[in-house]
Amino acid sequence: MPANAEQPKPVTAAPESPDVIPTLENWEGDDRERHGGEFELTRRSRIIVDAGTDRALDDARRLVHEISAQTGRRLPVVPGSARARAGDIVLTLDTRRADPDDLGDEGYELEIDDVLRITGATETGVFYGTRTILQMLATDDALPMGRSVDVPEYAERGVGVCACYIHISMEWFERLMKDMSYLKLNQLWIEAKVKSDEYPETAFWGYYTKDEIRQLSEMAEKYHITLVPEINSPGHMDPYLENYPELQLEDRSGERQPSRLDITEDAAFDFLTGLIDEALQVWDAPYWHMGADEYMLGSEYANFPQILEYAQERFGPDATPQDAFVDFVNRINAHVQGQGKKLRIWNDGLAGENTVPLDPDIVVEHWDGRERILTPSELLDQGHRVMNASYALYLVRGGFMTDTQALYEQDWTPLVFENETLTEPHDDVTGAKITMWPDNGRGHTENEVEEQAFMPLRHIALATWGGPKPSETYAEFVALAEAIGRAPGWDDGDRQPLPEGTYALADAVTGDRLAPVAAEDGGHVVFASGSAATWDLLPTDDGYYRLRADGTELCMNITEGRRYLNVPLESGAPFTLTPCSTAADAKTQRWQVIDDGKGELRVVNAISQLPVARNGDGLAVQVPPDVQEPVVLSASG
Repeated sequence: MPANAEQPKPVTAAPESPDVIPTLENWEGDDRERHGGEFELTRRSRIIVDAGTDRALDDARRLVHEISAQTGRRLPVVPGSARARAGDIVLTLDTRRADPDDLGDEGYELEIDDVLRITGATETGVFYGTRTILQMLATDDALPMGRSVDVPEYAERGVGVCACYIHISMEWFERLMKDMSYLKLNQLWIEAKVKSDEYPETAFWGYYTKDEIRQLSEMAEKYHITLVPEINSPGHMDPYLENYPELQLEDRSGERQPSRLDITEDAAFDFLTGLIDEALQVWDAPYWHMGADEYMLGSEYANFPQILEYAQERFGPDATPQDAFVDFVNRINAHVQGQGKKLRIWNDGLAGENTVPLDPDIVVEHWDGRERILTPSELLDQGHRVMNASYALYLVRGGFMTDTQALYEQDWTPLVFENETLTEPHDDVTGAKITMWPDNGRGHTENEVEEQAFMPLRHIALATWGGPKPSETYAEFVALAEAIGRAPGWDDGDRQPLPEGTYALADAVTGDRLAPVAAEDGGHVVFASGSAATWDLLPTDDGYYRLRADGTELCMNITEGRRYLNVPLESGAPFTLTPCSTAADAKTQRWQVIDDGKGELRVVNAISQLPVARNGDGLAVQVPPDVQEPVVLSASG
């Protein structure tokens, strides 16, 4: 297919079409609506569930709370045998309409007259129909009469989050999933390290406990999201290989490479598959992503001659180093297939220099459009399903930010890849996703990333669902997005539970106060008996606090210990005092104060996501909460 072909300009939604994102594919207004006919909820309105599945009933009960949050009306849920009356919402599961030419797996039919009806062939289709009416209710209590059969154009409408090295909070993930579901985004790729019992030396902070992974899986099920977990391999493996030097690739000078797994060693394959097997015990997902990107980042195969020797021993004298790489990927593919999973990889390791073919059933996510890397059409010709994960869609903490306005104005679609624009739809282009990377992990806080992602999420939802553009101008699109807002209940918690003021922060058990060791740069923070120390609690614009030692210009910080992606993550590192600052490079002075509702608090660093604990010497230190119980503090003003 030719590259850089001009695409036809998308149709803009008709003026009478409801204001929702993504837009409805084919809204047909009712004649009665033109003469003032509207649907409104009343005191007698109900949610009638014409579906006998537990999941459908759970979704309906959640819809009760969501509608109540938006309108103040709490609707009862009744079974489908009830006769519908004006003002009712009827949710119908009709499995006969599962044909791809009808509603398929995710489409729904919306009919609004005196009764509002949503019909889907699956629970997910019905669920997406409820997202549409929630968005409509966000801007108007009276809904226009009409009908739409709304079916997504692309099967994969995704978001990626690299929780690699650093830990991203569970609360943030739930808010993300809730926002995704509001927009009918259905896939969440997460690169995250599961704390391993089999390989305990991989467990330095940045990991997720197995219980946390189970919670993420439960969240995804609740929000109709498919998870795609990843352990990046065989490159970028320093979070795992740091304490396993014997598995690190050795260069021609004999120097070990902590980020590179030695793909020529059986022990390395066994190590990786052991990690995968343990992770798959807790991830509830149909896919496994092995990364496979940037294996030679900053180097080249020539610096590792043993890879060529290995390839030629296995595949003959014409083999290339890339044959060893592709063979390694194929072996991982066979391994995860044995567990019923489909493998996904990034595209940049595929330069076409291999004689060993990559297994065609591997899904390739295309982000890198440099020369010598296979184009999307070449990958499609080889039989791969291809997802558009373009660099243009990236959100990098402290770095590159996607230009959503330009993409909207250019009428971007998932057919526009980094190095090629496909001229026509292809059944094996699965969709697209935005990806959030923490290259400079303290460049932004979680809350800032959340705000930065607001419009990119709405744009990718629009582009992948495939409905018409809601407006000619980006400014109008932003205004619509802000009017619709986020999902009801998106943030039920109070991020700043204490007002600005001066507080004594004391260990709730011992009464020892959190106190500065010395009023000088570099001083530490301790738990001191009999201390009269107090702290000024200073709210930040991004929803956190700074903790300033009263009477000084020094703020509590975390500056010591080993860093990963510019974040101090070493367990046991002491908290320090540094000059108070609101500058971008002082994000580690941000603190989350989590109120348990009983006047007791946990204080967590907003960047490291590690709570305050105390060591044997009384120093305030950061420690993963599953290793040592965080200190519960009492605050008094």
